[in-house]
Amino acid sequence: MKKIIILGGGIAGVEAAIFLRKYKFDVELISDRDYLYIYPISIWIPTKEKRFEDVIIPIEELAKAHGFKFTKGKVKKINKDSFHLEDETIRNDFDYLVIATGQIKKKHKGIEYTYSICSNPEETLRYSEKLDEIINKGKGILAFGFGGNPQAPESVRGGPVFELLFNVDYYLRKKGIRDNFELVFFAPMPRPGERLGEKALKMMDMMFKRLNIKSITGKKIEEFVLDGIIFEDGSKQNADLICFVPAGDGHPAVKEGDLPKTEAGFIKIDKYNQVEGTQNIYAIGDVASIEGPSWKAKQGHLAEVMARNVAFNIALKEGLEKGEPKSYVEHINIMCLMDMGNGGGLAYRDDKRAMLIPLPIIGHWMKKGWGIYYKLSKLGKIPRLPGM
Repeated sequence: MKKIIILGGGIAGVEAAIFLRKYKFDVELISDRDYLYIYPISIWIPTKEKRFEDVIIPIEELAKAHGFKFTKGKVKKINKDSFHLEDETIRNDFDYLVIATGQIKKKHKGIEYTYSICSNPEETLRYSEKLDEIINKGKGILAFGFGGNPQAPESVRGGPVFELLFNVDYYLRKKGIRDNFELVFFAPMPRPGERLGEKALKMMDMMFKRLNIKSITGKKIEEFVLDGIIFEDGSKQNADLICFVPAGDGHPAVKEGDLPKTEAGFIKIDKYNQVEGTQNIYAIGDVASIEGPSWKAKQGHLAEVMARNVAFNIALKEGLEKGEPKSYVEHINIMCLMDMGNGGGLAYRDDKRAMLIPLPIIGHWMKKGWGIYYKLSKLGKIPRLPGM
């Protein structure tokens, strides 16, 4: 039985473990977290619709349900023939290696004065506590923004920021105190959200005006300070609380190692997710550099497609499948059920069309339902739907 090690316990890594086990491979997953964090539904922690316990799945439970081994450990360096763990262990005891360590966030000056909802889960908990403090004071300025990475535009995470912004707005309105707070959105690009298409941009602008949300776009961020954001033109936006999601940057373990990588530190792969210049190493999810149209984006559903493809492609190499290797390229699209607290919108884009379908009221409950489905299906308690 071939031994396959997966580095990373996020959406991509867990999906790879589940599908590799379907071929009866000996699978070991290594992650520095002992739980799978479900980022898409963590937006409701600050608004008290979810608790931390509601948005995680213990990896031990997943390992028991699907029959893979879980080892808790932090990866420090990844080479073509081995990887190093934080405890100085060097491992090369694998027939195949699947890298799913994700990305880190770019460092901005004064980043310690901000809170991200797409980074370490602890930051979301701290943001939630700080939001409670400001609400208890009765008034304040709440800022929400995201950054870019010119070396890897597809690593931008804007959707969760929009979702949190709209959910906090609705949360304050339900409490009857929205007029006591100023909500501000900011981003360095002139047209944030542009990759979703013109219709989505117009709808976002309409939402901002209707909800009285101030928007600052097209100004690069110089630094964050204790009480606000300073932009490159010297202007300052005061803020009592800043949610900021930087764009992604290459994982330190990849940057330290000798795998082929882009200038930004993302692993170079072919369309079958095999790492360039290797025969038995694959990279999936945010850690990989992807090819595609200018509007391409790294999303959870693409990471899962990559994971399933890699399981098939390895099985194909081992004679357990028939056909041609599977590529991720034809699956590049943008698909997002954007929650707004009291409704939502389904955004979709591919090479042929870009659309945003408003889903008043039902959109919110559709995303809630997806969260329940995701947890139960991952644990094998209910059947998985095709493509999900």
